[in-house]
Amino acid sequence: MELTAEIKACISKSVLCWLATASKENIPNVSPKEIFKFYGLDKIIVANIASPQTVRNIKQNANVCLSFIDILVQKGFQIKGKAEIIKKTDYRFAEMENVLIKMTEGKFPIASITQITVEQVKPIIAPKYIHYPNTTEQEQIESAKKLYGFNKHIY
Repeated sequence: MELTAEIKACISKSVLCWLATASKENIPNVSPKEIFKFYGLDKIIVANIASPQTVRNIKQNANVCLSFIDILVQKGFQIKGKAEIIKKTDYRFAEMENVLIKMTEGKFPIASITQITVEQVKPIIAPKYIHYPNTTEQEQIESAKKLYGFNKHIY
């Protein structure tokens, strides 16, 4: 399934994503990731910096789910697909690493790369948009800032 401009824009604005995997025994694991990018028409690549359980699970079970949201707008996407671990010895690794290394500024070594081929996409939206359909994104941003105390803290 091809990634739309809207999905790519949301990926670019997201600070974190959550990658869900499962072992061959169907034991789930969810791991936050901060180095990820869309790649080509239907792929997302994720840097493996320190996620041995994620790598083990993908080698046993290629089915994954990746979720990301804009935390203030509270909209994003859930993506399901098949994952493949790209090792440093793979001819594709260097090109993918060049895309991801810009995000790490070279501060973290990338042990391998998870390449996800997108099969299904589902939007994620905060319940407020459903229960109060006239809610604007700006209203949601202000509500989230207040709820999470963003105006009280300096980041």
